[in-house]
Amino acid sequence: MPIPLHTSTHLHHLPPHLLPRRPLLRPALILPAYHRPIPRRQSFNHERFGVSNCTKSSSKNTVTLLVKAIDAQKTNEQHEKVKRAYPFHEIEPKWQHYWEENKTFRTPDEIDTSKPKFYVLDMFPYPSGAGLHVGHPLGYTATDILARFKRMQGFNVLHPMGWDAFGLPAEQYAIDTGTHPKITTLRNISRFRSQLKSLGFSYDWDREISTTEPDYYKWTQWIFLQLLKRGLAYQAEVPVNWCPALGTVLANEEVIDGVSERGGHPVIRKPMRQWMLRITAYADRLLEDLDDLDWPESIKEMQRNWIGRSEGAELDFVVINGNGQEEEKRITVYTTRPDTIFGATYLVLAPEHPFLSSLVAEAQSKHVEEYREHAFRKSDLERTELQKEKTGVFTGCYAKNPANGQAVPIWVADYVLGSYGTGAIMAVPAHDTRDFEFAMKYTIPISWVVRPDDSDCGNFVKPYSGEGSMINSSCSESGLDINALPSKEAASRVIQWLEKSGNGKKKVNYKLRDWLFARQRYWGEPIPVIFLDGTGEGIPVAETELPLALPELDDFTPTGTGEPPLAKADSWVITKDPLSGKPARRETNTMPQWAGSCWYYLRFMDPKNSSSLVDKAQEQYWGPVDVYVGGAEHAVLHLLYARFWHKVLYDIDAVSTKEPFKCVINQGIILGEVQYTACKDDEGNLISADSVDELAEYKQERIPEEKVMKSGDLFVLKDNPNIRLIARAHKMSKSRGNVINPDDVVLEYGADSLRLYEMFMGPLRDSKTWNTSGIDGVHRFLARSWRLVVGSASPTGSYPDGTITVDEKPSIEQLRSLHRCIDKVTEEIEGTRFNTGISAMMEFINAAYKWDKLPRSIIEAFVLLLSPYAPHMAEELWSRLGHSNSLSYEPFPKADAAYLKESTVVLPVQINGKTRGTIQVEETCSEEEAFRLASFDTKLSKFLDGKSIRKRIYVQGKILNIVIDMPKKAKVAQE
Repeated sequence: MPIPLHTSTHLHHLPPHLLPRRPLLRPALILPAYHRPIPRRQSFNHERFGVSNCTKSSSKNTVTLLVKAIDAQKTNEQHEKVKRAYPFHEIEPKWQHYWEENKTFRTPDEIDTSKPKFYVLDMFPYPSGAGLHVGHPLGYTATDILARFKRMQGFNVLHPMGWDAFGLPAEQYAIDTGTHPKITTLRNISRFRSQLKSLGFSYDWDREISTTEPDYYKWTQWIFLQLLKRGLAYQAEVPVNWCPALGTVLANEEVIDGVSERGGHPVIRKPMRQWMLRITAYADRLLEDLDDLDWPESIKEMQRNWIGRSEGAELDFVVINGNGQEEEKRITVYTTRPDTIFGATYLVLAPEHPFLSSLVAEAQSKHVEEYREHAFRKSDLERTELQKEKTGVFTGCYAKNPANGQAVPIWVADYVLGSYGTGAIMAVPAHDTRDFEFAMKYTIPISWVVRPDDSDCGNFVKPYSGEGSMINSSCSESGLDINALPSKEAASRVIQWLEKSGNGKKKVNYKLRDWLFARQRYWGEPIPVIFLDGTGEGIPVAETELPLALPELDDFTPTGTGEPPLAKADSWVITKDPLSGKPARRETNTMPQWAGSCWYYLRFMDPKNSSSLVDKAQEQYWGPVDVYVGGAEHAVLHLLYARFWHKVLYDIDAVSTKEPFKCVINQGIILGEVQYTACKDDEGNLISADSVDELAEYKQERIPEEKVMKSGDLFVLKDNPNIRLIARAHKMSKSRGNVINPDDVVLEYGADSLRLYEMFMGPLRDSKTWNTSGIDGVHRFLARSWRLVVGSASPTGSYPDGTITVDEKPSIEQLRSLHRCIDKVTEEIEGTRFNTGISAMMEFINAAYKWDKLPRSIIEAFVLLLSPYAPHMAEELWSRLGHSNSLSYEPFPKADAAYLKESTVVLPVQINGKTRGTIQVEETCSEEEAFRLASFDTKLSKFLDGKSIRKRIYVQGKILNIVIDMPKKAKVAQE
């Protein structure tokens, strides 16, 4: 039965017929074995209880054995309970239930706007069937710490979560399994949600959104219509990456080495009529506004390079026919170095250049066509790789260099892209590395026209791409003479000459291309446009008719013809123009996955609004996002697309800010645990890695960790230390078998331990290597914190109620220890240096274990410090300290500067006016205490033992002078 997609399915509950067969349990609520009853219909596992060979005839004995075995199991389980470091398995589900039941982290619709706001956001996750691995919670934990911290500082906090759920992965999985993508998407969302809740993240789940919900993509379609109205959305025939196997166009970043990133299918380049978004119209603004953003400089530089603004000139080269006569046809090239025009010895056209077919000489047409077909199977990245060998084919035609009138050959080569500039270049091999390599390979003349300023005009043996003085750059016939001019002045002179002679003009160019905004897939947002039969005129769907819902479709497999799967939905495709009544057809392409993630941060501000994209007052208060955390893989495209849409929305007064994200943080990658491999020769013998030049030439065998030992900075075989191993951590992936499931970590150590470990591994922005054994350290810290406040467990494994704190005034030492911790933790959270904040709390706990008594006020403050990091334990301790409400909105402790000063000073000690040593004393140390300390000091005591003290001169914190009576002879000697 088809699944109705035009109605919104509530995200928290799947309809009964869509529920997965096996319920997805929240990991933190999965009970250990001793809490789980044996299901009624489950057959008894005799071997598990040490009972075997059970027969009907021995049923009585069997029962006896079973009773004993079960008693033994209970004993073992009780021992296991005693061994547990602290009862996280009870604490964490308890507080997760409390937060959900009380909607503790819900951001009200109506808030006090006089309070400061803090909008912290994770990059939209894609809910895959594999669920989370331990790399995902790294950024989520960081944003959660910031959210909890800011709530306690009195901010209104917006910390939402949702799902970027349209797209190719879900659809391809649905095709592979025969399951509708709606079913798998909802199932995956349910799985991700349960895992995130099990980690105690303080999301406002009432604001949860999914890009697949019609109530959401109604506004994605609305934004598209605004782009269409302003001429920023249009259709054009463009060369695209077409994957026949997947039946869709792929973005450049989805093609690797000529095959699709997903599935490894061959990809070809072919022209298709596609929807495009005119992002190039915003190139300058996207570039200029980067300067005002608190983003990593590396990301800003990546965006600058992607936009690729350059200033240069467009030049026209007239095509010459076989008789050497000029034709009307001109080839326009773009260059950033017009000063090198006299060095242009050939032209290169991109394989997709529109003039190419009409230029090729008959004798060369077959070679050129074969070359083009081969080039179309490569991605743009492959074609422009600097390391690859340059290839090309001569077209058999020539063009005239306008500067000197020389005929230059026209070539086709794939290192020139049709999407950059004009799709044609003037090649200057003397001053461009790629052109030089190409000219050397195909024996094309090389003409040197730039001399470095620090070099004589000697022998050139390699290309020089820098600036200098012009040489060999004069022609009386053209009237252009730039000899001896500096490069920049020469470039300006050439542009003036081009414009005066009608051979070209000054031009600003961008690497940035318009955004290809169409996919030949089913699982995406429908594009709200219809086309009239006969004329093909495109007419936008009326805004009042939105959302244009994705139709029910049983067969969503690719058509194989290039026509999208939606073309199969005849009853949906065939329609009428509501104004003229003329027959029409709906657009059957869908939007790319990027569409829904371009603006979701706005919807979180006002997720239930059915009448507008976002309420103006809500947007003006919450915008822009204060902190946006996600992976560096989205540094360019997602952030650039979102900035583009936001600027369009700003121009139409839908938003009040020029930029969507004030601060962006890229968390590092958590790599899988270190894997050890040994090299083998052709005969299967192990050889040491340090004797191998090229690893790819040798077979490699995985070595278990227990067979490895460390030798200095290296890793070797335990059985043969002469065999050095390769130790390497890889990005987590199922194919490598190094994925760590957070559910397993939570079950064994608890969510708070996982959170702390991911923050303690190192700086947030750095990549780290996962080491499961490393979690023991933070787990012990939490256990020590628990026992410090609650006390030790009884022999049965239970803990006393309440705490062992006392209602007494803390000492100066205790206050200093606490306030130093407060100061450090606060500073490190604000600087997102979470690892050093944890270190400060560890130091506090070490100090607290030395105290005789634990004042309640000191421990309460510490629990508040701990709460953003380990919220479950903190809530439980806060409750045991006598509080009935959650600590989530308690004021975060503030450091008192009076307790941060150094409490001790180095006091010089003089004997009869001569400095004999120093002692360490408290600033407020009394004269009597200072004298006592000096008397016990080994260096000073030898001057005082047995001596008569005449008097003491003491200046607090400055000096102690002890005047002693000296024998007459000693006095004379001293004098």
